Amino acid sequence: MPIKSYIIHSVENHKETVINALIKLENCEVIPAENKEVIVVVTDTSTEEKDKELYNKLLEIEGVKHMSLVSGFDTK
Repeated sequence: MPIKSYIIHSVENHKETVINALIKLENCEVIPAENKEVIVVVTDTSTEEKDKELYNKLLEIEGVKHMSLVSGFDTK
């Protein structure tokens, strides 16, 4: 069960667009910063394959400027 956290920087004035896309994804917890164009996302998937699929979906979201993996943990 991979659990990962990411910091996502959105393109200026696209933070809400990115948040709206993120909250539609399964296995994601979305925590927006109050004062910056930054969003923290925590993912929790059942397999490595599903984790990779989710990662690719995160990268495809319109308005994402940069995404960094902050922490990762696997219960294996």
